[in-house]
Amino acid sequence: MRPLQPPGPERSAEWRRRFADEARSERPDLSVLCLLVGAQADGKLTEAGMDAAQIELDRLAGELPFRPGGPRSWATALAEHLGDGLGFRGTPGDYQRLESSLLHEVLRRRRGLPILLSVVWMEVARRAGAPVCGVALPGHFVVGFGPPEQPEQQVLVDPFDGGRVLTGTDAELLVAGSTGSPLDPSMLSPADPLDVVLRILNNVRAWAAARPERSEVALWAVDLSLLLPSHPARLRYERAQLLVQRGDFLTGATELDAYAEIVAAVDGPAADRVRSQAHAARAMLN
Repeated sequence: MRPLQPPGPERSAEWRRRFADEARSERPDLSVLCLLVGAQADGKLTEAGMDAAQIELDRLAGELPFRPGGPRSWATALAEHLGDGLGFRGTPGDYQRLESSLLHEVLRRRRGLPILLSVVWMEVARRAGAPVCGVALPGHFVVGFGPPEQPEQQVLVDPFDGGRVLTGTDAELLVAGSTGSPLDPSMLSPADPLDVVLRILNNVRAWAAARPERSEVALWAVDLSLLLPSHPARLRYERAQLLVQRGDFLTGATELDAYAEIVAAVDGPAADRVRSQAHAARAMLN
């Protein structure tokens, strides 16, 4: 396994600029955004490498046998081609690898987290002309085939399990296992590409949070999340904390103060606590 080394500052800034432009475009391209996430993690991923990943998605779609018919036919065709034929699926060990959240690595290894395998399924199916969308079930991302405006006709599949078609009971069990709550029809709504990317970045942040020595990964994941048009305001607090953790006490303190001003309008005591953290960070400069 080759270790992932981030790009240099100049290249990283260029990837971030392109990520911001794509995220704010009229129709953000999910595969492009995912590859730009990968470029922040892997300095060896070049423009040519991103083109190669897109070509691979095109190739996989071109190999898909034509399956006239409804959503179940498409679901079966993708499972036979990607899951059974090529071995795209996930294992518990994939949750321990950063590569499992990077599209170019998932295409190479044919292993990944549920959401990245779902991206592969969606991008291949979309290129082949299938009616497809992502479905962000709590705790486990899946793919839906069929008209998104008619969820009752949707066929759900689990790419992490090789594209297994899910029954209604299967979906209910996935939700119950993650939340302890029943499946709500609203959970079957199509996932917006930007929401998919934010969830991928959340996974990267969670991976890095369990590995304090990899705080640089958490920082670029937060930075990309903040470039999305819609993101949780608390990410600014997380970024400030990461800067302090990494020894940039002055910048971190400045950002803590800025976040405190935002919080003050709704929660004065919380704002005071954040200001105290900013004061403590500046004290570390002495």
